[in-house]
Amino acid sequence: MSDPRTPIHAFLRPYLKDGWNDLALREGFHRHLDLLGARKSPLEAPTAPPPGQGLGTGADAVSGAGEAPTADAGGLSDAPAFFAELRKGLGRLNSDDQVQGFEFLLSKMAHWPIAWAAYGLATAWHETAHRMQPVREGLDVSDAYRRRNFRYYPWYGRGYPQTTWEENYRKADEKLGLGGTLIANPDRMLEPDIAADTMIRGMEEGWFSGDKQGRHTLARHLPRDREATRAEFRPARRIINIMDKADKIAGEAEAIQAALKAGGWR
Repeated sequence: MSDPRTPIHAFLRPYLKDGWNDLALREGFHRHLDLLGARKSPLEAPTAPPPGQGLGTGADAVSGAGEAPTADAGGLSDAPAFFAELRKGLGRLNSDDQVQGFEFLLSKMAHWPIAWAAYGLATAWHETAHRMQPVREGLDVSDAYRRRNFRYYPWYGRGYPQTTWEENYRKADEKLGLGGTLIANPDRMLEPDIAADTMIRGMEEGWFSGDKQGRHTLARHLPRDREATRAEFRPARRIINIMDKADKIAGEAEAIQAALKAGGWR
């Protein structure tokens, strides 16, 4: 995502040095830009997804599962309030990459209801080890290590939800219309747009897992018209990875949901 204010940030950063990592400083700066009438970030003026995006058509879907909300695009009305509340729930954000990662995914999720957006962000927060950028499984280990130790190499985890296994790469390539380029180069899953679209459509449509009742989707596990409880967030982990770290991620989703509410998510 290209933020129209990035050139201003780039100009100021050398003067502010390490202080730029103080999110309160960034938020205050944005308030002054608002008062001066500077053009706003896409986060504050999200656009609707392309017609039909995210609509599941699988025959094995349960009733209502896999259907993305079709209401007008929403988003945050008060980004500084969102980030202030987010720090209370998740702790300090120590890098611009984290902040920009939240901003980017929020713009992609603008059509999602609050419970879905909260769980999607919590998933990315957990799966990227809090970096909020597409990462490789194993983070900083060498490719030689991955080749020796990952039985699904080269289809190891990449992106926001750590997409793994050849089947899932082929599904993403087909569903996103990538024309085989993801199969030829699995590292394309590290491109933010591809990583985000894989997570968002995968969670909407149930790409990653299912059972006798159908695919595990956001619509199956979480409400569309209200906030979710921690008890509802917990089984939503099955959308991505059985129940690994389900309690931890449910707690993070609850904190992010409170931040979205503070930020006026609509």
